Amino acid sequence: MIIAIDGPAASGKGTLAKRLAAHFGLPYLDTGMLYRGVARVMLDDGLPLGDEAAAEAVAQSFRPGSVDEERLRGREMGEAASVVAAHPRVRTALLALQKTFASQPGGAVLDGRDIGTVICPDAEVKLFVTATPEVRAARRAQEFASRGEPVSLDDILVEIRQRDERDSHRSSAPLVVASDAVVLDTSALDIAGVVTAALAVIAARG
Repeated sequence: MIIAIDGPAASGKGTLAKRLAAHFGLPYLDTGMLYRGVARVMLDDGLPLGDEAAAEAVAQSFRPGSVDEERLRGREMGEAASVVAAHPRVRTALLALQKTFASQPGGAVLDGRDIGTVICPDAEVKLFVTATPEVRAARRAQEFASRGEPVSLDDILVEIRQRDERDSHRSSAPLVVASDAVVLDTSALDIAGVVTAALAVIAARG
């Protein structure tokens, strides 16, 4: 069984994906970490994030786990990843890696922004996890604060909306709801409620 989970930043899709992977005993891939990893390598090497050819070269040789995950967290890396992910050649370079992960015997859980539309269009279960920009900004602010990062809720809300715009209107694999995906609005739900709703969808799909 392949479970494809898409959605905008701070919607809760990553937390849900981890819970479902643990519940079903399936391998899990946070595809956003691939783009954060490419961005991290570029920043470390002093390469401009807007250089698509350089980003493609990094993506072609990038391997999951090659960069300490803690260095991929935080506000700066989220923005950097969004810029890198808008490059069509970078998405193409990482496509095979993601498809190979999804094709493991028994299935897998993947989350991102184009899983149900591009990476796993034939997934048995497709979920699109979302929430209002205000709720997502508050969640992200709480996350940053817990790590000791200075935060301004107004600034984070602006960044959330900018990322939504960039992710939804990029030329390659934009963030859209797959025609056969079930939308889960998590604005008024805690994680237990989201997991319960997702398991109900999966059970209904057989």
